[in-house]
Amino acid sequence: MTAHQQDRAEDRAQRRGRARVRGRLPDRAAGRAPRGAAVRAARRTRVALVVLAGLTGAAALAGCGDPEAFVGGKPGSQEEAIRVVPHNGARGVRADGRFEVRVPTGRLERVEVSRTGETGRQSVAGRISPDGLTWRPAPGRLQLGARYTVDAVALDGAGHRSARHTTFTTSAPARRFVGHFSPQRDATVGTGLIFSMVFNRPIADRAAVERAVRVSARPGVEIAAHWFGPRRLDFRPRERWRPGTEITVQLRLRGVKAAPGAYGTQRRTVRYRVGRDQVSTIDAARHTMTVRRGGRVVAVLPVTAGDAENPTYNGRMVILERHSMTRMDGDTVGFGGEYDIPDVPHAMRLTRSGTFLHGNYWAPPEVFGGVNTSHGCVGLKDIRGGGPNTPAGWFFNQSIVGDTVVVHNSPERTVAPDNGLGGWNMPWQLWRAGSALH
Repeated sequence: MTAHQQDRAEDRAQRRGRARVRGRLPDRAAGRAPRGAAVRAARRTRVALVVLAGLTGAAALAGCGDPEAFVGGKPGSQEEAIRVVPHNGARGVRADGRFEVRVPTGRLERVEVSRTGETGRQSVAGRISPDGLTWRPAPGRLQLGARYTVDAVALDGAGHRSARHTTFTTSAPARRFVGHFSPQRDATVGTGLIFSMVFNRPIADRAAVERAVRVSARPGVEIAAHWFGPRRLDFRPRERWRPGTEITVQLRLRGVKAAPGAYGTQRRTVRYRVGRDQVSTIDAARHTMTVRRGGRVVAVLPVTAGDAENPTYNGRMVILERHSMTRMDGDTVGFGGEYDIPDVPHAMRLTRSGTFLHGNYWAPPEVFGGVNTSHGCVGLKDIRGGGPNTPAGWFFNQSIVGDTVVVHNSPERTVAPDNGLGGWNMPWQLWRAGSALH
């Protein structure tokens, strides 16, 4: 945890003492409450914050909404509804160990598994059994020194949908270091992408490692490296990439000595193509998000951002991950049992410390464009299960990893450069000074 993230955690701890009373949303069976009552109820409804521990750490998801907003009350344990082996946060998992996703009843609707390791982020093939109860990967061993991410969605016997997100890490070869990165090779990315590597061991000889990682572009542009501590190395140009740029990353780390007894294993080339330029600007005071393509406004969407106690970060952020559905649990980010939503739709991660832009089906319509109600995330109107024609569904389908999201007019500080891909908030000269080769 960085000092910036620690400060945010301490802020949350102080705010929890002022935020214990929670109101209910209007009873859906009794019809919609008057507009003023709905907005006042929405102010009491907690709507958003999701955290994932760093790339090499155990995942921890949190989320959007008061548990009391659910029809029928608080949902049951997702660990019971969807079981994943190895368990969430497991480290040093054997490459030949057991790996499966299982539900005791109902059926698995979707299981998506990805691996981040020597080859970057890649999908893991597998299949759901004919009875719908089990998912297993294709035959073969797990990759050493890799981080696996599991996103599963299931339907129980009553047709209720739930989701679970877990991660685990396999054991790394002795005396070897690996740099984890995403997205996967040959991906089309947004103009805001920063190539970021997180190493599984501290790097003592940063200059040697930096020389072994070469990032270039066609058409050519100056690209500089910046170290955030001994485990993370990022690369970016002075300004965002031009659409159509071909980015090439050459990893020549095999045999490079990073520390006493620690040698690299990776030797490969990764390429990305930069797609269209999309920048979405959130005005937290006006509760709007303006989406621009190539500088032209294509949509203005009503949103709800972080409330006065938990404001959304200002500054430039980048979409890191996209999940059609995920679970959000306030207990994992210091909000106790205030909320646990098993099926948050259209979730797009903006920071590692927890800011998401996601669909919200539990808040009254009056909230969007009218009041900020969340724990720090930004919510777009949606329906349960996620609708393709809702504001959240439309934006999700129009977005890719690497797109830029800018927030302003929030009372919160500017997001830290090492929080997600927040490096665009750092002046160019200061960024270049973070290279080990200067």
